[in-house]
Amino acid sequence: MTIDEQPVSGAEATRRVAPESLQILMTGGTGFIGQRLVEQLLSEGHTLTILVRDYARARLQLGVEPRLIRAFDELAVDSQFDYVINLAGAGIADRRWSRARKKVLLESRIRTTRHLVRTLRRLHTPPAAMLSASAVGFYGDGGDRILTENSPAHDEFSNMLCRRWEEEAFKAESLGVRVCAFRMGVVLGALGGMLKKLLPLYRLGLGGVTGSGRQYFSWVHLDDVLGGVGWLMQSDERGVFNLCAPQPVQQRELAAELGRAVRRPVLMRQPAFLIQAVLGEMGDRLLLHGQRAVPERLQALGFRFRYPTLEQALASFAL
Repeated sequence: MTIDEQPVSGAEATRRVAPESLQILMTGGTGFIGQRLVEQLLSEGHTLTILVRDYARARLQLGVEPRLIRAFDELAVDSQFDYVINLAGAGIADRRWSRARKKVLLESRIRTTRHLVRTLRRLHTPPAAMLSASAVGFYGDGGDRILTENSPAHDEFSNMLCRRWEEEAFKAESLGVRVCAFRMGVVLGALGGMLKKLLPLYRLGLGGVTGSGRQYFSWVHLDDVLGGVGWLMQSDERGVFNLCAPQPVQQRELAAELGRAVRRPVLMRQPAFLIQAVLGEMGDRLLLHGQRAVPERLQALGFRFRYPTLEQALASFAL
């Protein structure tokens, strides 16, 4: 869905059409989600300014069109942006959660978001809205409970990480900025993220059930993330939104669907003790526990997912 396209919705009264060309400030533009979002926004004629760490690498990844900055201090006080999209954050599942790694995960989200809000505070004209990423990890281990945006969270590292991340983002409201935090499920895309890691194993017949297999897995198709971001930009809504498919699945269902998608049997089992021994706390919390999150607010407001079921999502990738 494009930024300028009106979604099919029962809530047109709360919506407004975005102008043809927007000025957008963005973080996290070189990540798995960010690169696709940059590509889409540029194709729609919007102008992007993107905070990057490695300028040369980012230029190769993102092309010549967006303006790249290495620090927020490069922005003049009279810079004007219609929207801010904040995706910055180190990959939570990239490695074991040592004390040092947890610090990286926290600082890459919280410090960047804090500096971003401080930058908006010094601009003469703040943006209309800021859309800031979060994750369903906010809820921690949810067991079998259906989790909406109002559900209580389990106190653990992922909850603390997402909660503090969101708190920093919502400080922009004091500037009159409309803030939306979108709590994403695991994002499925053919060229990156979880599928990039799992598909080679499943094609070799090495995929299987992890732990009991009964833990819930909240997921979302990459195209629905892009559509959801565009929808929130057009909307006048604010607050927290679960950006995950309306049908979460148990891990054993995920394994079965991946096996069918690549036409391979699913025979392997990864016992819990092995996951815990190899991946420590990260493996225990992310692979052996989960969230049965649903996008209650988005659906109530009329947003429609292109890929509401896992079978539809996997079929779209032509695996």
